[in-house]
Amino acid sequence: MVRKKIKTRDIGIDVTPPERLCADKNCPYHGDLPVRGVMIEGTVVSAKMNHSVVVAKEFSYYLKKYERYEKRTRKYLAHAPPCMDVSPGTHVKIMECRPLSKEVSFVVVEARK
Repeated sequence: MVRKKIKTRDIGIDVTPPERLCADKNCPYHGDLPVRGVMIEGTVVSAKMNHSVVVAKEFSYYLKKYERYEKRTRKYLAHAPPCMDVSPGTHVKIMECRPLSKEVSFVVVEARK
């Protein structure tokens, strides 16, 4: 049995491309969506939307008055192409793209359990 190599587009960053194919036009690997700008690592909090996920990124914020750090969370809405297996609890890398809807301006480029 001969295995065919999956045709994926090089998006210009050092991440592992997905193993599955998809026909999504907003997929950075199999469609024609360019990525640019910021790359953010976070955890998927919700995957209830159609082809979109909520990604939470935790960071430390310094409070000068108390000379302590506090933990803060920022949530991002990101498009999840069908070729990515994304569920709540998955660690993902998202990257900035053109606005896909009113609040979605990021796309998932790598997912790992």
